[in-house]
This record gives sequence, structure tokens and C-alpha cells, in this order.
Amino acid sequence: MSITERILNTLRGTKASTTRPKPGRLVNGEALDRWREYPADGLTPAELARILREADEGAPDRALALFEQMEEKDAHLHSVANTRRLALTGLRWQVISAAQVHDGVDAARADEAAEYCRRVLARIEHFDEALQHLSLAMGRNVAIAENVWEILDGELQLVDVVPVSFDRVTFDMAGQPRILTKDAPYEGIELPPDKFVVHTPHAVSGHPMRGGLLRATALAYLAKHFSMKDWMVYAELFGMPVRIARYEPGATAEEKRELLSMLESLGAEAAAIFSKAVEVQLLEAGRGAVPPPYEHMCDFFNRELSKAWLGQTLTVEGTANDSRPGASGPAIHNEVRLDLRQDDIVKEGRTIRRDVLGPLTRLRFGPDAPVPYFKRVLEPPRDLKQLADVLNVAVNDLGMQVPSQWAHHALGVPHAADEPAVLTGRKR
Repeated sequence: MSITERILNTLRGTKASTTRPKPGRLVNGEALDRWREYPADGLTPAELARILREADEGAPDRALALFEQMEEKDAHLHSVANTRRLALTGLRWQVISAAQVHDGVDAARADEAAEYCRRVLARIEHFDEALQHLSLAMGRNVAIAENVWEILDGELQLVDVVPVSFDRVTFDMAGQPRILTKDAPYEGIELPPDKFVVHTPHAVSGHPMRGGLLRATALAYLAKHFSMKDWMVYAELFGMPVRIARYEPGATAEEKRELLSMLESLGAEAAAIFSKAVEVQLLEAGRGAVPPPYEHMCDFFNRELSKAWLGQTLTVEGTANDSRPGASGPAIHNEVRLDLRQDDIVKEGRTIRRDVLGPLTRLRFGPDAPVPYFKRVLEPPRDLKQLADVLNVAVNDLGMQVPSQWAHHALGVPHAADEPAVLTGRKR
């Protein structure tokens, strides 16, 4: 594309948009960003309802702080949340030309826009970190990153995508996200066009704070931790045997105090000395009684967390011989999780195309240029022996032209220095 065409397209893009992205960063790190709240400490059902109601009214700070603490304090929740996110962010990403998705698109312009976006994203060193930050929206239902633009070689170019701390996120009365800044620390600023990436994967309708998985599992988290607290109290009271010492009726008060001190020492150090006149007895707690239900309650709420995040429980907690009703094996349960991953891929791609690839394409090629697509590369696991047998039949029996580069990548075999472009196969 010539310089003249580029200038004309830029001017057309300026007319189509009321404002161009402002160079530099709007959200800069400050000392206050290191402060945090701890709403999960001493959380009660009434306080949880109050925190969620505040989020619905446009003050999500305590709810977002609570969601962060929930993952920190619950190892099972941390595990299933990371499993759900890594199923997405662990995949390679690619930029696809719009001509490969839609018919009737100018293939030359679409391919040029896709190649330009690939080069720009490849130059952004921490782009994958921004994608990991955006994946946190699975639990919180909102995650924001800032597009950092700079003027390079006389034109506005995207140089970075920086995560925005959740402490900076707020909402107006209509449920639209705003960013808290030094100049607007309470009401926040309206998000300028093409300046921020806003990912709200579960907000089909209504307020964005109502659809996250952490909100859906907050009650299960709270009930589980109440059960764990009661379980710890029970273990402290009844986990150790009761120590009883009997003394003679004529024992003095000084002898009784000494005997009590010995019993306390027996509990802490498991060693004590007594007179022959003293009878010591250890009663084991809970002998012959039904065990407390706390462990079963914790297991129940863990399964609820797994179902909410992964759509199943068997690949997390069960085994192939699980006898619970409905346990049909890990393969069937894993298919449910793959469906969720596909949904996460589609929603992430929609956000990146709208808030990153769209501005990149419009500013460079004009408002009517075909915007490329952002997709994750799905590479299902293969049985290498079965794949080798398929290649043998395809190349030697059917005479198919299989690219050697693809075969090496699929089989994990290193490339030779001077190998042909396709597999040659067996000589006939």
C-alpha cells in the first residue's frame, strides 16, 4: 500500500470515528494500587448478600476483592478455576483473514489487514499476559486491558496491551464500565473509543457483575468454609482423648492443683508422673459413634464448585470406577468440559476482534476494511501409532501429497536439513 493510500485511509478512518485513541497510557500505576480489602475474612451470609448488592448498584470494589480472596483461600476453587482458564490460554492463538471466514470479501485487502495485525501483535512482548488477565473474566465476568498507542514513523500504532487492575473498575447507573483515575477517583471516566479492551464473557443481558462464575459459586464457597471451621473446632475438642485423674478424698487443694497441672502437661507433652494413689484414665473421643458430617459436606460443595466451573466432577474428584449415580466415565465427562472451552474460545475471539483487531484495521486501512479474526489453535491429542498408520496408507497406498513439515510437526520428529516438501513414500 502506498503512502498516499495510507493517508487517505487514515483520513477516512478519522471521519468515521469522532475521536482517535490518545497516545500513551490513561491508567498509570499508583501507590494506592497496592492497598486491598479483605472482605472474605469473617464473611457471613448477610455480608455476602450486601457485597453482591453493592456490586449491582455500581460499586464492585468489595465484590472483586472478595472474588480474589476466594481463589486464594480455597485450594479446590483455585484448582478448578485455573483448569478452566488454562484450557483456553494454554492454546496457541492466530489471526485469520476475513476472506477465510466470509465469502465475497476482498481477499487481497483482508489478507493484508490480517498480516499487519499479526506483525503488530507479535511485536507486543506481554500480549499473552494481557490475554491471561482477560481470562480472569470467567470468574469475575469483567476484565479490562488498555490499548497503548504511540506515534511511530508518523502514524498511530499499537505498542502494548496493559492489564487494568480490578481496583480501578467501576460501573455507572446503566451498568457501563468506567475506570477510576487520579482525576476521577470516585465516579471514574468513560472509556474512550478504541482505547480499552473490555471482556465480559457471561453478560448476555443485565448488569455485567451478575454473570461471573465466582459469584455463582460464592454461596458454596461460604458454606464449605463454615463446614471446615466447624470441622476444625470438632477436631480440637474431640480429636484428642479426654484425660481423667482421680484423687483420694483427703487430697489437699495444693495436691489438686498439682494434679491438674500434670494433666495439662500430659496433653501437651504426652508425659507426666503421678503418685500410686492417683488413678489416671484416657477416654478416646468418638469411639463407637457416627463420624461427623463435615467431610461429606466439604466434598459436596467441592463437587458443586467443579460442576459450575468445569461442567462435571469426575475428571477432578472421581475415578473410572466411580459408583455414584450418573458417573459414566472420564471420557464422557471430559466432552462437557471441551464444550465449555469452545465457548470460551468464541467469546475471547469476539472481544479481541472488536477491541484490538478492529481499531488496528480501521486506523491503518480505513473504516470499511475487512477486520481479521482472532482464533485459538485447537490441537486434539493424537495416537501417534494410529497417525503413523494413516500416513502410511495415505502416502504409500493412496499416493497422497502430504506436506513433510506438517508430518514432522504432528509426529514430533525433527526436520532434516535437505528434505523434500512432501513425503516421498515407498518406491513403487
